[in-house]
Amino acid sequence: MVETPKEMNLGAQPIDALMDAHGLKNHDIVAADVTMGVTHKVVTKARKGRRLTARMQRKILASVNVCLVAKELPVVTHQDLFLYIGP
Repeated sequence: MVETPKEMNLGAQPIDALMDAHGLKNHDIVAADVTMGVTHKVVTKARKGRRLTARMQRKILASVNVCLVAKELPVVTHQDLFLYIGP
């Protein structure tokens, strides 16, 4: 059985609009990371829609929520940031 390759570029994700709306920069997300796994490159990939693993999506979600709480904004869920669930 031949497996068809997964599409790697999924288009701009909701995280991009959310970050723009709240004035968050990629560096804000990286600085808020407590897991030591989120880099500027990964945040850029997330915003542009490159496929990320579910683990990396969870790390980004946690960092975004840290930034939002610091701005006294409500926390978000996975569905608010991504249109897909990583492998």
